[in-house]
Amino acid sequence: MSSRKRHLSDQIQQTSRGRDTLQEWEDKVLRAIFRLTLDPSVRSDGHGHHLSFVKSVRADLEEERQPILLGAAMLDQAILEAASNLKKVTPLDYLLACWKRVTQQFKHHKGNRAEEDKLEVLKEARRLCMSYCIFAITMPEMFGRETPDSSPLLPHLLVDPEDDRGLCHDFLAEAVSRFADDDTIEPALVGAIEDLSRQLARMTMNDDYKTHVLALRHLVRYPPLVKAIARSPLFAPSSIPASDLEAATLLGPFFAISPLQADITSQYFSSPKTRDRTFITNSQRSLRMALTTHQQDLLDIVNHIIKSDKGARDSMLDWFAMCVNKNHKRRALQVDKKLVASDGFMINVIVCLDQLCEPFMDAQFSKIDRIDFEYLRRDPRVDIKEETKLNMDQNSSDSFYAQSAEGSNNFISEVFFLTLAAHHYGTESTNQTLSQLEKDLKRMEKHIEEIELDRHKWINSPAQLKMFDNAVKKYKDQIDKGLSYKYAVQGVLLDETMQARSLQFMRYVIVWILRLVSASDFPKQPIKLPLQPNPSNFFEALPEYFLEDVVGAYRFVMRNMPWTISSTQSDELIILCITFLRNSEKIKNPYLKSGLVTILFAGTWPAPNRPKGVLGDLLMGMPLATEHLLHALMRFYIEVENTGAHTQFYDKFNIRYEIFQIIKCIWDNRVYRDHLDEESKANVDFFVRFVNLLLNDVTFVLDESLTAFQQIHNLSKELQNPEHLEQTERQEKEEALSAAKSKAKSYMQLTNETVAMLKLFTEALADAFTMPEIVQRLADMLDYNLDAMVGPKSNELKVENPKEYDFQPKTLLSDIIDVYLNLRKKESFVLAVARDGRSYKPANFQKATAIFRSQAKEFKSPDELKIWTALGEKFRQAKEADDQAEDDLGEIPEEFLDPLMATLMTDPVILPTSKSILDRSTIRSHLLSDPNDPFNRAPLKIEDVIPATDLKSQIEAFKAERRGAKVAGANIMDTSPG
Repeated sequence: MSSRKRHLSDQIQQTSRGRDTLQEWEDKVLRAIFRLTLDPSVRSDGHGHHLSFVKSVRADLEEERQPILLGAAMLDQAILEAASNLKKVTPLDYLLACWKRVTQQFKHHKGNRAEEDKLEVLKEARRLCMSYCIFAITMPEMFGRETPDSSPLLPHLLVDPEDDRGLCHDFLAEAVSRFADDDTIEPALVGAIEDLSRQLARMTMNDDYKTHVLALRHLVRYPPLVKAIARSPLFAPSSIPASDLEAATLLGPFFAISPLQADITSQYFSSPKTRDRTFITNSQRSLRMALTTHQQDLLDIVNHIIKSDKGARDSMLDWFAMCVNKNHKRRALQVDKKLVASDGFMINVIVCLDQLCEPFMDAQFSKIDRIDFEYLRRDPRVDIKEETKLNMDQNSSDSFYAQSAEGSNNFISEVFFLTLAAHHYGTESTNQTLSQLEKDLKRMEKHIEEIELDRHKWINSPAQLKMFDNAVKKYKDQIDKGLSYKYAVQGVLLDETMQARSLQFMRYVIVWILRLVSASDFPKQPIKLPLQPNPSNFFEALPEYFLEDVVGAYRFVMRNMPWTISSTQSDELIILCITFLRNSEKIKNPYLKSGLVTILFAGTWPAPNRPKGVLGDLLMGMPLATEHLLHALMRFYIEVENTGAHTQFYDKFNIRYEIFQIIKCIWDNRVYRDHLDEESKANVDFFVRFVNLLLNDVTFVLDESLTAFQQIHNLSKELQNPEHLEQTERQEKEEALSAAKSKAKSYMQLTNETVAMLKLFTEALADAFTMPEIVQRLADMLDYNLDAMVGPKSNELKVENPKEYDFQPKTLLSDIIDVYLNLRKKESFVLAVARDGRSYKPANFQKATAIFRSQAKEFKSPDELKIWTALGEKFRQAKEADDQAEDDLGEIPEEFLDPLMATLMTDPVILPTSKSILDRSTIRSHLLSDPNDPFNRAPLKIEDVIPATDLKSQIEAFKAERRGAKVAGANIMDTSPG
């Protein structure tokens, strides 16, 4: 029993030990409850509590010659008199304490039929007490008080409900039950809650915010009050800008409380540069604990609002929609923080929405059919009108969504689509902010280093030196502030529980998207690739962020906490990536598709106890992967040649680097290579395009890398004696050297991976690399780079500290030689090497042999060197034979020569529009990189060329004639005498 209840019980027992009449009992109980006295000489009870002398009540009793006893009939007057003459407490303080005492007595007598008369007295006392409480709230002038600026209820909301000054359950239950009878109560309570929100809007996590949150959490347990709150104009005012959501909506201040608020981050991470990893980790853990507790309170508040009734639920959904729709600018390239809601606010919104989705996200996907696509065509709360669609232009999208769907939206669809949008404008935007912040901090650190180099300039001028130091300090303070925010954001985002919920939601998004695009009952039915045409445009009409959110969420987790990804999530993630890379025409944005590659790439990074990463082992054995992954990756390798962006030339190398890493991870599985071999024979044109682009890349990155090393070598040599150079010239050469080093670092990694891929593919697909339209380019490229590595200018590749650039010349040379060896059995390749008139030099093959015998024995075994030596001899013999054959042909008629290559044509074809004649291999090679007639730029496909059969016959006849003449000449020489 509480001390208040114990004191009241003791007091009544002390005054009721004898057999009192009802009137005497009534007097004693009411005086004890309301702490009143009719005796001016008695001013305190037995426990020392102050008693209010109700002078006018006594006077009225004396005037009417009534016993000096307090009864229910005089209670109204007594309460008003006592409450109007308080000195140390407010009328509401006094009356709330009285309410708790009368309620305790009422419960004590309730249910006792023998005390019906007493219960009636207590009912009336209780009714009057509540009425005067309401008067104290709504009409303080009744008690001689001025109307306060804020609700009189506000301070009482912030104390424990069981405290004498608090609003207990019985008080609130009684108050809301009177809503229909007294139209002042509802606005009074709602006004108090609005003031509670306004007061919280001026607070941060450093303040005593918890009492405000607990107050609202207590109040939303009363459905009639929740309905009233939801009708407040402050709940979801539609006209406010995004920047006011946190302060000018009723729930905004509650969701704004976060460790990411201004100044809070600096308290968690003060002097961030001086802190070690342990301190930062512990601070992040502390931050997460505080935030998690607060988020649990927010969810409890939201759940009670949603479950109270449909009107309140709709208002709650309207508020969430407003948070999303008004924050589209959070995804702008340059975000003005003053115009949008904060990161902390949006993350709190997302955490709540994620948990609202949990009830329908079961492992069997039993409720996934309730997620209705038609929601988006049924006046949705989520605004997607201006969003870029997966595969529709704006006009098509407008037409599609103009076709309104019939029916009503269910709660599951509402929450699903709201949560998806919230992730886009919330966590994904925060990830973007974090990424940009890390770049900005690096830039600022570098800038401060450059600035401090000028400090010596002001050393003899104390005043200017002080100004300089102050400016530097302000800049460093900005860096510290940014670093503190970075650590705080990381602490929030690296919450394993939060990310696990997020991935669980994204798993549902994946399954829902796959069901939509395949028109199947996935995952009960497997996805079949390639996808069949779908008459529905539903998938194409989805906003890009539906897929972008999935990519972003998994990319973040794989980079930072891959252990949180479950095996079932991994399966579905792989299926999603392969499906849309295999059917890349389903998605318009190439960078969105590249995100799928990035996920697979990140999934192959080694992790604790997972040498092949989170996805690597699954990629090795999943049937869908072994059948379709390599083709899908090669298809996208071809596609990224032209992304349409101004950065496409450099973007393609980054994307292809990730593709190479995935291929290396799965290459050990023989099944992949067998599928690849079968498809290369069935889909020749596709493989020719892939090989052509791979050769382009190898040629380019090798040339760029080796040229950069030559520049580094030569410039370093020139700068060894800088005294011979003018200052301007020296500075120019130093800048050129720095640029060459940067270029070498960026291209060398690409070179290593690209050459490694060439080595793998030539081993598995020798036929594809020795097709007529490919083989000469490949041979020329190999000869050129072999000459650069071992020829006369190879010394220019020597640089100091080659590991700095990941330059391993012996490994690179070994890989190039392996490509030669992989193709050694193909006569077309041998002949192509021999016909390379620019770079083929027999001496280079001998030099390479010498290097591996003396300096790099670990790279090539004696047997491999023996094969290499024999191949060099084979090239030499082929060269001699080809030269002789060319001599035998003598002068070739011009009409038999390919106009682009100046070589004898073997399969001449006529181009349909320009009527020019080229060799088929020449035009095929040209069309691999340019889909136009080289003579008039008209569009051209290889299927359109016309065989020049007559010319081909003439060429064959010419060759036969010349060979015949050669044979005849040889016979004459053999039979001549002597």
